[in-house]
Amino acid sequence: MTNNVADHHPGNSVAEGNHEGDFGCSMVELRNFMELRSAEAVARLNDSYGGIQNVCKRLKTSPVEGLSGNPTDLEKRRQVFGQNFIPPKKAKTFLQLVWEALQDVTLIILEIAAIISLGLSFYHPPGGDNELCGQSSGGVEDEGEAQAGWIEGAAILFSVIIVVLVTAFNDWSKEKQFRGLQSRIEQEQKFTVIRKGQVIQIPVAEIVVGDIAQIKYGDLLPADGILIQGNDLKIDESSLTGESDHVKKSMDKDPMLLSGTHVMEGSGRMVVTAVGINSQTGIIFTLLGAGEGDEEKKVKKGKKSGAPENRNKAKTQDGVALEIQPLKSQEGVENEEKEKKKVKVPKKEKSVLQGKLTRLAVQIGKAGLLMSAITVIILVLYFVIDTFGVQKRPWLAECTPIYIQYFVKFFIIGVTVLVVAVPEGLPLAVTISLAYSVKKMMKDNNLVRHLDACETMGNATAICSDKTGTLTMNRMTVVQAYVGDTHYRQIPDPEAILPKILDLIVHGVAINSAYTSKILPPEKEGGLPRQVGNKTECALLGFVLDLKQDYQAVRNEVPEEKLYKVYTFNSVRKSMSTVLRSSGGGFRMYSKGASEIILRKCTKILDKNGEPRVFKVKDRDEMVKKVIEPMACHGLRTICLAFRDFPADAEPDWDSENEILSDLTCIAVVGIEDPVRPEVPDAILKCQRAGITVRMVTGDNINTARAIATKCGILLPGEDFLCLEGKEFNRLIRNEKGEVEQEQLDKIWPKLRVLARSSPTDKHTLVKGIIDSTVGDQRQVVAVTGDGTNDGPALKKADVGFAMGIAGTDVAKEASDIILTDDNFTSIVKAVMWGRNVYDSISKFLQFQLTVNVVAVIVAFTGACITQDSPLKAVQMLWVNLIMDTFASLALATEPPSESLLLRKPYGRNKPLISRTMMKNILGHAVYQLTIIFTLLFAGEKFFDIDSGRNAPLHSPPTEHYTIVFNTFVMMQLFNEINARKIHGERNVFEAIYRNPIFCTVVLGTFAAQIIIVEFGGKPFSCSGLTLSQWFWCIFIGVGELLWGQLICTVPTSHLKFLKEAGHGITKEEIPEEELPEDVDEIDHAEMELRRGQILWFRGLNRIQTQVLGGSGAGGALPSLSPPLSPSPGALSAER
Repeated sequence: MTNNVADHHPGNSVAEGNHEGDFGCSMVELRNFMELRSAEAVARLNDSYGGIQNVCKRLKTSPVEGLSGNPTDLEKRRQVFGQNFIPPKKAKTFLQLVWEALQDVTLIILEIAAIISLGLSFYHPPGGDNELCGQSSGGVEDEGEAQAGWIEGAAILFSVIIVVLVTAFNDWSKEKQFRGLQSRIEQEQKFTVIRKGQVIQIPVAEIVVGDIAQIKYGDLLPADGILIQGNDLKIDESSLTGESDHVKKSMDKDPMLLSGTHVMEGSGRMVVTAVGINSQTGIIFTLLGAGEGDEEKKVKKGKKSGAPENRNKAKTQDGVALEIQPLKSQEGVENEEKEKKKVKVPKKEKSVLQGKLTRLAVQIGKAGLLMSAITVIILVLYFVIDTFGVQKRPWLAECTPIYIQYFVKFFIIGVTVLVVAVPEGLPLAVTISLAYSVKKMMKDNNLVRHLDACETMGNATAICSDKTGTLTMNRMTVVQAYVGDTHYRQIPDPEAILPKILDLIVHGVAINSAYTSKILPPEKEGGLPRQVGNKTECALLGFVLDLKQDYQAVRNEVPEEKLYKVYTFNSVRKSMSTVLRSSGGGFRMYSKGASEIILRKCTKILDKNGEPRVFKVKDRDEMVKKVIEPMACHGLRTICLAFRDFPADAEPDWDSENEILSDLTCIAVVGIEDPVRPEVPDAILKCQRAGITVRMVTGDNINTARAIATKCGILLPGEDFLCLEGKEFNRLIRNEKGEVEQEQLDKIWPKLRVLARSSPTDKHTLVKGIIDSTVGDQRQVVAVTGDGTNDGPALKKADVGFAMGIAGTDVAKEASDIILTDDNFTSIVKAVMWGRNVYDSISKFLQFQLTVNVVAVIVAFTGACITQDSPLKAVQMLWVNLIMDTFASLALATEPPSESLLLRKPYGRNKPLISRTMMKNILGHAVYQLTIIFTLLFAGEKFFDIDSGRNAPLHSPPTEHYTIVFNTFVMMQLFNEINARKIHGERNVFEAIYRNPIFCTVVLGTFAAQIIIVEFGGKPFSCSGLTLSQWFWCIFIGVGELLWGQLICTVPTSHLKFLKEAGHGITKEEIPEEELPEDVDEIDHAEMELRRGQILWFRGLNRIQTQVLGGSGAGGALPSLSPPLSPSPGALSAER
């Protein structure tokens, strides 16, 4: 196949302004044309348009010069053919978010109770004062109270409104942040086009129909187009067709290139024929947009969208998601996951933390429901037995409303217990903590694409890193060369090399490299020259410049159109070759590639006189020993340059690559240095201290890899670690049939530190093997870094995939969870720190929240049973709930991370959320608080010398006694919040407290609010003002919490064997058989545990909902923890 190239019409590059919108073909024509494939398309192209030339003519563009870039012309094209932009889906309005927050079951129960209570407070039945109805203790209020009877109902409603608004506001700001992030990713995406004969990069959104775009390996095509010239082009169209085989593109077989597809190999140029909503991806998007409405209804309405939906948001997120995320609307996720033609469960449910929280929340919810039910039953029974049994009263019709009023009061007390028991602050804490971390991680060069990746990162136990660009600077320079039988330890003097060898080197480098790779003058005076394009090629071009030669002159002499055939570099070939027609009618081919691969194909080598001499196997072995290994041991990559001449008489068969790539003549071998980034060894040391194993997976040869790994500190002298080559690795882990055996892999990976000469499949096999492995005391959580297109599968499979922001291809960014904007390994260490911080923040919050829950539930429960009235009133409970949930989650979830987080081992997948130490703290503080509260409740009046509030007559205003109980309770929570800052049993709870202004503000703010409530809250809060000395006692008891905390620290946890941990991950054995899908290995167990939690949760909730809502199916009490159920995989194909 020759490179047929369109002859060009420079005249057309300037738009002829007089024809208004007068292009030779309409948008609809082009759009229909782009729907054809392969042979049909070629036929139509030639019949209707008379070939690609004429398409360019009709679009008034030149295949070589491109568009003129004249603004009026570009504007006109935008009007006629549309812009390269897919309009985003509308964001949810604030009101919609409020409505979603209102769907919370506990809130609904509260609202109903409050409304009944309000209604009854305005209803004065005729027989209200009837003596016979009796006034058992805790009866209905007198006139004074009756006036204020509505206050409680109103106050409950008011608190509900506050909670809903806070939730909705959180969701809204998260959504807004996400859109900001999205648009940031979009603006950064650029594409190479030719305008006025200049190759320039423009933002994807500015591409217009008629642009000539240069495409190369690793690109994600931003628009539809027709191929004008291509070298060995292969495209992955699975995002559109679901077929995973790469499609070969060529002028004569299949020239159609579609937006949203990935270039897997080769390079070329295309003329853009459809953009934005008229491109193939755009058309599908529009279809999906139409189906979106019905889809929304199916998806369980998740309230307080905690992280799990964010995966989904990240994919659907409405921005112009197309440009970076082709076809990832909800149904698209499925299609895209069809790697290996197997639909995987979308990655969005993977979070380890989420699973643990779901289980914990379900457990707490059940306990709370039980307690509140018992409370109500006891209150009702007590009342009924006392009134009708002990006092033997008849049930009179006119008394019914009064009895109902009692029952409603009991019901409200019960609901209050439930409200305090259910930790609805959990999803809020998770969301706040993640959102805060993500915002801050931007500053640490981590662009988080999926929220929960940031928390998974804290659990990472292994990092598989690329070498080039991540551990090294990706600034390659040739430092040694072997030319004409001489090994030069530094760049040779141009005089020392024969002109004919020099000429071969210059041509071999300049022509046989992508024309997009070049070296530009430095940006700042005295800086290093800028390398653009492939860094290895830049090193070779730099070598040519160091030899005082000019590669650009050669390229001008031999433009890309004159290249006869190009075998582009790919991970299988590991070499690149370019064929030219020689003046004598034969052909000359230049090759370059990894030295061990090219030298095997060489049969001759140029000697010091520039004459070829025979190069035998033993010569090759000697050269490997004397030249290549010494270079590799210094950490240099060795590249061999070679050439071959074909005679003029018969044209070779270009398709049999093995024949073509043989019988070469070696010109030179060069050693390329890529220095280790200065900050990497330190970062790797930190990882090792933090219990994270760093492994290097690279395509380089084993000696180079070993040298670099030693410099980085991945390999330590005197340790028995494994360094394997890809071939050897495969031999060890596969059985005779070539299938991977997990047992074999388990023997290898714990010791493996370097995998060299590895293919993308090896990387994927290794990552999958480590994740699925069950050896060792805990399951592994693996992070992977990658930049190349071929890293896609491994990045997707990993628990957290990092893509390189600078060197990464679009495909890699697409598959990743976090983008490293500075391509630096140290940023990964920062991500680990943030991830651990999220985990700890949530544990801190849990420790605090559960202490409050335990105490408040027990107080409300026993109080109700003994005194027929909860010592903490509904409104007070809601206030406590507000500080405990919303404010505490704000205060504890925004602790900045500290280096000390990196000094402990990772938690791993199955470590429980609530450790023994935390359980000790929770129960210890609960004991203190309960002792104090019950002492105050039953003996407080003697101590403070005030009237008892226990059996106070009904007509009494709120008592000082109960106010002191309430106030002391809140003070203890405030000081316990400071205790909660440490969860590993550290003594200094004030450490670095000033670094967290939010925490200080929340604590002081709550304190101020408490003063206002107690002094001026009056009836609604059932409070009466306290004297100064009473205040001091309350605060003093509160401070006692801090001292008590120190006491608890002294008790060693190891002695408290009876303490249980809670909030475990799930183990494989616990998963009921029927729920395991056929394709078990594809599903991660965190997902299973989520599913299972979800099923239980939904079963429970659906029962409540059917009663509460008449079955309108609105999320659960904690549905934020249940991810929206994904639509069926069939959805998309049906659309199509």
